[in-house]
Amino acid sequence: MLSTFLIPRLNDAVGQACSSVQYLFPTTPKPHTNLSLLLNRKINLLQATSINMIDMVGIGPFVVMPFVVAQFNNGLFLWAWIFGAFTAFMDGMIWSELGAKYPLAGGTYNFHRIAFGEKGGRLMSFLFVWQTSIQAPLVMASAAIGFAQHLTYLVPLHEWEQKIISGGLVILVFLLLYRKIETIGKISVVLGTIVVLTIGWIIISGLTHQEHTVNLFPTGHTSFFSYAFWAAIGQASVKTVYAYLGYYNVCHLGGEIKNPGKNIPRSIFISIAGIAILYLLMNISVMGVIPWQSVNENDRYLVSTFMERIYGHSAGIVVTGLILLIAFSSLFALVLGYSRVPYAAAVDGNFFNIFSKLHPVKNFPYISLIFLCVLGLVFSLLMKLKFVIDAILAMRIIVQFIAQGVGVVLLRRNYGTRHLPYKMWFFPVPVIISILIWIFLFVSTGWLAVWGSLIAIAGVVVYFLKQRLTIGNGQ
Repeated sequence: MLSTFLIPRLNDAVGQACSSVQYLFPTTPKPHTNLSLLLNRKINLLQATSINMIDMVGIGPFVVMPFVVAQFNNGLFLWAWIFGAFTAFMDGMIWSELGAKYPLAGGTYNFHRIAFGEKGGRLMSFLFVWQTSIQAPLVMASAAIGFAQHLTYLVPLHEWEQKIISGGLVILVFLLLYRKIETIGKISVVLGTIVVLTIGWIIISGLTHQEHTVNLFPTGHTSFFSYAFWAAIGQASVKTVYAYLGYYNVCHLGGEIKNPGKNIPRSIFISIAGIAILYLLMNISVMGVIPWQSVNENDRYLVSTFMERIYGHSAGIVVTGLILLIAFSSLFALVLGYSRVPYAAAVDGNFFNIFSKLHPVKNFPYISLIFLCVLGLVFSLLMKLKFVIDAILAMRIIVQFIAQGVGVVLLRRNYGTRHLPYKMWFFPVPVIISILIWIFLFVSTGWLAVWGSLIAIAGVVVYFLKQRLTIGNGQ
């Protein structure tokens, strides 16, 4: 293909073009990327924030809310959502500094590639793509499975029928994303508006029909300093952090964001703040009507039951339909972002070459999109929702979140801060706090932490095998 033939010859031109607009600077390494995606900056701040927000919300808060409430025998479940927002904010500073400095397709892939040097960078970036190729379809499956489960509120479905629905949803998203990026940006704004209006309706309904208060501070013999409280925070926050994930989605689309030095950090912080406020108000609204003592972790239709209790069965049907649309919107956004990751690695020669192909007419990484959607389809047909949610976080913490914290320290030490478009506040405090939180959450995933570690070890083995085969073939 012509674009593949030209890639090696265009890398220097890319670096010069980036330097001229202060995207990359001559004092730092120039990550490899594709000229067409780098210069095709069509997504503005509103669209970038919308992409983040619809990825963050999705089906997550609706399916994890009952589980989070059920972990606390004292009604202090709001702190799990506050802890999740704090985690996102600390980690968001790391993403913002890296994303503003290196706004390229692939996000974490490029961050690792630069931060850890030539040999270490190739290994760490390969490991990220390796875990993404498994973890991203798991995220897709979680949204699709949650969609099918919520649909049973409207239509009774056997388990095999739910699997057909979840698989069909993945296929539908694939068909919608098989098009040009500027069209997708406009779709994202529409879907993001629906997300905000739906949660707004839930919040207003709950706040105007409060039957009891939701506790924020301990009462009686409960305490913030008890083992039971922090054990509940650990278990519940694995789920709330999952509900916040996606605040960094624009970093995977860095090569397609307008004015990325400003818009990437802004979109990250706006989306975190906006979604945190919506989540907290939604929990206060719903649990101010439904007693928290009556909730168990298997309540699939908590929000639908809440609306039915206030306005009747028709309102429950309407809000369920809107939740389904939100779940679909999230799936749309996350597949869009993740499909750029294997592409960026393949262009760099650090993943399987077939993923470097762009669509000859529509100019997007279609092989990467096809692969992730096929695997997401398989996972949605074979796996259970609770396992999928915990596995998602267990797989990502070491290779992505903790490694990026280390990476941003290495970049500052090696190249300074003079040319950073965005500098995190109070460095290195956010990095230290972020790493400690991720370790806490990693341990809280239980045996899945071992499973996630084994996936990473398998990635190391595959990397060195690939290197040996490449050398053996004289490439």
